[in-house]
Amino acid sequence: MNQLEAMQIFVRVAELASYTRAAESLGMPKASMSTAVQQLESEFGTQLLHRTTRKVQMTLDGRACYERCKDLLADMDELRSMFQQGPQELRGRLRVDMPTGIARSTVIPRLSEFLAEHPRLEIELSCTDRKVDLVREGFDCVMRVGSVDDVSLIARPLGMFAVTNCASPEYVRTHGMPRTVEDLAHHQLIHYVGTFGAKSMGFEYHDGAAYRTVEMRGAITVNSAEAYQETCLAGLGITQAPGPGMRMLIEQGLLVEVAPELRAEPMPVWLLYAQRRNLSRRVQIFMSWIAELLKPHLLPLHV
Repeated sequence: MNQLEAMQIFVRVAELASYTRAAESLGMPKASMSTAVQQLESEFGTQLLHRTTRKVQMTLDGRACYERCKDLLADMDELRSMFQQGPQELRGRLRVDMPTGIARSTVIPRLSEFLAEHPRLEIELSCTDRKVDLVREGFDCVMRVGSVDDVSLIARPLGMFAVTNCASPEYVRTHGMPRTVEDLAHHQLIHYVGTFGAKSMGFEYHDGAAYRTVEMRGAITVNSAEAYQETCLAGLGITQAPGPGMRMLIEQGLLVEVAPELRAEPMPVWLLYAQRRNLSRRVQIFMSWIAELLKPHLLPLHV
């Protein structure tokens, strides 16, 4: 039995948590299932499955092996169909990461359309404020807003998000509407930092010649985009946030735009992926879909 066949059997046993059901689904003898898994365990030098009286469970190494096997099998399916004429069906797993606000306001509401076009794809969507390790954590691509300094990755520019100054209607009723830099001295800023202990950059604005920052008072410091938005909705201060998510909240009347003349510098948006000679077709098509989806919300990118 070759290694690809063994991997297919291992994946099926792992998914069904049963040698018997895996054998029935593949139309093979149960003994072949066990032989295939043992072959892989011997090849990889680790136990992949733990069998109890009730079911079969993956070990920690087995879980890691399962994820990699699924990707490899999907890549092989894609390779087999590369030279076939006519449309090719996308299949396999896509693991992507993007900011929570963009996922919630723009991507997730349209994701069912993408999956309807590609029903054999499986998408693992991560939304986090930390910079994930794309290679180590097995991501196919990640979306990042702001500067990109990892030269080991390929960065595909999408455009720029305009940054909007926001506050809750209750905050404006209590503290008034700031319009000038001088007005900011009487207001509260919600500070955002990547790591607690770091210094907040303050309020950013353009003075007609260059972008500058001014320090502002603020009782609240957060380190996540979700907390940044929620504290603004709660009336705890002013935020400067990119993306269509804030515009949606303004249209709903949950937030109002403040000091529109004091705009921060637009933030570049990128799709990052590992340097590979041949990027899988499913990743290429997903990135193209994301680029088209975000286009109406982006300014042209200037680098």
